[in-house]
Amino acid sequence: MRYLGAIAIAIAISGCSCSSQNAPQFSSESSLIRVGVFDGHGGAQTCVWETVEAIKIDKGMAVRLITTSDIARGCLDSLDAIIIPGGGGSRQYLNLGHENQQRIRTFVTNGGGAVGICAGAYLFSNTLGYASMAMNGAQAIDIEHDNRGHGLAKLTLSDEGKSIFPELASRDTNFVVYYEGPVFVDAPDSISFTSFATMESDVHEEGNAPANMTNAKPFFIGNTFGKGRVFSSIAHPEATPGMRWLIPRMVRWTLGKEYVTYSQSAVRPALFEREILFSVDMLKHESACYTTFLYGTSEEKLEALNWLESNVSWDAKRWVQGLLYDSSVAVRVRAAEYIANSEFTHYLPDLRAAVSNEKDASAQEKMSASLRFLEGI
Repeated sequence: MRYLGAIAIAIAISGCSCSSQNAPQFSSESSLIRVGVFDGHGGAQTCVWETVEAIKIDKGMAVRLITTSDIARGCLDSLDAIIIPGGGGSRQYLNLGHENQQRIRTFVTNGGGAVGICAGAYLFSNTLGYASMAMNGAQAIDIEHDNRGHGLAKLTLSDEGKSIFPELASRDTNFVVYYEGPVFVDAPDSISFTSFATMESDVHEEGNAPANMTNAKPFFIGNTFGKGRVFSSIAHPEATPGMRWLIPRMVRWTLGKEYVTYSQSAVRPALFEREILFSVDMLKHESACYTTFLYGTSEEKLEALNWLESNVSWDAKRWVQGLLYDSSVAVRVRAAEYIANSEFTHYLPDLRAAVSNEKDASAQEKMSASLRFLEGI
């Protein structure tokens, strides 16, 4: 099994105008880059979790969740950058409301950074007939087929993209998880953006989407907005093992900050070397794995875990947590490995509890190895 080492991050805890209960707050004296991840209606829970965890890879950053009430109460004054994670862009638009949208625009205009991931990129676009904030100069097309599919998509970097992600510069093709993200083109009479990467996969298996729509379209784009910058990603690096570090690097680009080096255990672009686009048959197989976890034998559960991990399942990330407490020792061990290999650092508390509870000495040793790996990310 493949294990990664890693980085922990200290979060300062005093003196911020943000107000959410139980949320870490930032010291005004902190030298860390202060990042707020929007946690509002419309944001997918796992997307929020994984975005927060991706930022923690950068030991020069501190991260906290922010809500609509935080923004309304002036939280942006204590942040350097904001991230809008995946979910539903129009729902996030409605949840923010016009006044908070204007606060975000003003924040970036005055020099703040903004990163939009999938739905967040939709939200920042200038798309006719779609509730969007017109901040990135792109418009989404074929939005009637935005449930076009998902999987591990391939991309190629432009020269500008290679300068932002030099760790990938020697690779002709890279792979990042894509899930029904926007198909971007230039928005007429709008902000000029730069394409940092191009989508090379044709995703159209679901929703009767047309073929040859996603390929050759922008994958990563960036633009200036007043004194600030906006980075938009149509896909999910934060959900891609070995590529989660792209998210804090995007934040650094929006702020014009120096690019720091991340550990070799975090930067693993060679982990995936092939495209995996979910077909209808694969979706049925994935769904059957859920039923297996409910009613299957330990052998069937192990087989399901192997298939889900090898195909970088999107849905399984919500299923494996409880398998740490399965009645089968073998399943508990394999679930711990799955969580570690998939970099699900959000599940560290469960993995620690599972290791503490484990009575089988051999299994506890194996699960402890998974725990050490995950704690090191």
